[in-house]
Amino acid sequence: MGTTQLESVPEPKYWHLKTVIGEALDSDFAVGEILPNERELAARFGVARATLRQALEQLELEGRLQRRRGVGTTVAPPRMGVDVSTTQQAWPGAGEDVWQSVDCVTATPPAAVARLLEAEPDEPVHVVRRLRVTQGQAVAAELLYVPLARVPGQPAADAPAGPARARGVLRELQRLVLDGQDRSVELGSARADDAKELDRLPGAPVLVVTTRYLSEGRTAAVSVATYRADTCKLTFGDSGDLVMAS
Repeated sequence: MGTTQLESVPEPKYWHLKTVIGEALDSDFAVGEILPNERELAARFGVARATLRQALEQLELEGRLQRRRGVGTTVAPPRMGVDVSTTQQAWPGAGEDVWQSVDCVTATPPAAVARLLEAEPDEPVHVVRRLRVTQGQAVAAELLYVPLARVPGQPAADAPAGPARARGVLRELQRLVLDGQDRSVELGSARADDAKELDRLPGAPVLVVTTRYLSEGRTAAVSVATYRADTCKLTFGDSGDLVMAS
């Protein structure tokens, strides 16, 4: 990669370093190749390791690098497009759903989800956990929250926790008439459970897609899907349903 003089550069050191490393990734490294360790890189560029980490974190956020458990930092392949449009509106699990059911338990949802569900803070709901796999790689993990009262045909004790129970909740949900859905996207950090399933480090940058499913003028379910920010770019088709937070 060579060395570079950073002291006279007016922009932040880590930002310039990010640009220099990014150019080197294009010319000197192949997809999947492991970068030298932080100590070697910091010495090579004459910067503090904290500055180097900022540059590497930014490159990871931009999808140029991946941090892999037990391997190190590798050059990432081009991001794959993942369609999250609502042009074909359907209940989770219906039609050509790309998600795989993993588990289902009864639990109290986070406060923010309870508000979206218009539920009491301590009111238990079905929590369906699903994975989205693309090209053999888990690219997203979803938690789907469904109030017990919305799927009365699927009692909480109807089946043991697991994929069968998850599929049962989804079948009951599909008996409702779907009025519509709204969706928002924001940048977040991987929680421990999501990080493990997505082969990421806890705290790694992720894209969080929150979807609210409406039926009979009420919220019938809320999906919180966590996508790998290093490998995914979200596409919205012609739906135009991208929500920008103010």
